[in-house]
Amino acid sequence: MSSTDNAAAIRSFRVLEILAMAGRPMPLSEVVKEINLPKQTVHRILKQLEAAWLIVQVSDSKKYECSARIRHFSLKVLMSSGSLAVERHALLSELVERVELNCNLTAISGHEIIYLDRAQHPNAMRLSLKPGSHVPMHCSASGKLLLSLLPKQRRDRLLHSLPLRARTAQSIVEPEVLDAELTCTRKRRYGTSRHEHVEDMNAIAVPVQVGKNRICAAVAVQAFEQERSFDQLMELMPTLQQTAGEIAKTFL
Repeated sequence: MSSTDNAAAIRSFRVLEILAMAGRPMPLSEVVKEINLPKQTVHRILKQLEAAWLIVQVSDSKKYECSARIRHFSLKVLMSSGSLAVERHALLSELVERVELNCNLTAISGHEIIYLDRAQHPNAMRLSLKPGSHVPMHCSASGKLLLSLLPKQRRDRLLHSLPLRARTAQSIVEPEVLDAELTCTRKRRYGTSRHEHVEDMNAIAVPVQVGKNRICAAVAVQAFEQERSFDQLMELMPTLQQTAGEIAKTFL
């Protein structure tokens, strides 16, 4: 590869990085300002990335964001990033030992939530979930939390395209009710699920935040009613938040 090809590849990667770090759709003018290249050059790079399905142009706007292809790629990297994945699992396992319940690390994957990692306590009741498992966004604590913290435009798009199927009698299946729940969740910055995903199971989730605005994952704890009440789970909030802060350092 020539030095010219190298420079072009680095510029394309830098544009992808800018869009990914922004966490929201960006117009051409903002990307130009961030990368400090001629407008024509940036426009050409954006069109090349769009042709390769690495970015997409948000409908009814002139803004760009990373595609599902890039998001899926980034999740694979997170789940198999060598020593960092080991470090995250160690922190999650330490949390499990402290709370004596099952805990997981999750992220958004399309219209669902994916388990990046999961640790189970030997005395806790088990579910057939493991890293790589997907759960619905609208009825899980992590899902509602991460959905609520998305930029409004992306949040609204997802909200109106989610398949709101009932998993239990408590699942939220009305868009307007879920929207109100997300508004509340965004303000308090933690997610809850009370018998919404699995009968008699409660869960709470807190964000893994990198920098000022980037939410990259969530840490959650689950318990059946016979193990812990919802109020008892809520008492674990400071412990979850501490672990989320430690895990955030592995995403820097």
